[in-house]
Amino acid sequence: MEGMSIANISLKEIISASFALFAVIDILGSIPILISLKNKMGRISAPRATLVSGGLMLIFLFIGKYFLELLGLDIKSFAVAGSIVLFILGLEMVLGWEFFKGDSNHHVGSIVPIAFPIIAGSGTLTTIMSIKSIYHEYNILIAILINLVVIFIALKSLQWIEKILGPSGLLVIRKFFGIILIAIAVKMFKINFVLS
Repeated sequence: MEGMSIANISLKEIISASFALFAVIDILGSIPILISLKNKMGRISAPRATLVSGGLMLIFLFIGKYFLELLGLDIKSFAVAGSIVLFILGLEMVLGWEFFKGDSNHHVGSIVPIAFPIIAGSGTLTTIMSIKSIYHEYNILIAILINLVVIFIALKSLQWIEKILGPSGLLVIRKFFGIILIAIAVKMFKINFVLS
């Protein structure tokens, strides 16, 4: 690995990495799901969800490949597990059935499924590992921190967003994003599921 110094910091790389992560995390597109989970759990611990998802991103930035190998896992298995959770959440949003039981402990719910797989899902973690080949670690680290600030603000603003949308607006958006979520989950599953 090349030596790290302040000279390695590049505004262009920071902007490119920030946008790449913002697109794959898609925190704005996840807002209907997050509001639904918040209503089940009573509240979402924004600091906890942000810190845990940030911790996962940092682990995958610095030791992602070795961490998965240590657990005897690969990225594809990780992605399949995440796709199943997302598929169940999507079904719940479209059909109005309760598959995912809201944990009365909001600290637990803020970790699964919010920190993983909604925020720091397999797509996010794979992207972080992939962009290491083109951007310096310092710049990716700054890009992660920028995205964590956006995530924290979005999580803290859920109640305000819910008030603006209203019950009927929220229901329409919830059903629409539920279908999108199912489609994303199916695509993730198809790409990563391999019969041995």
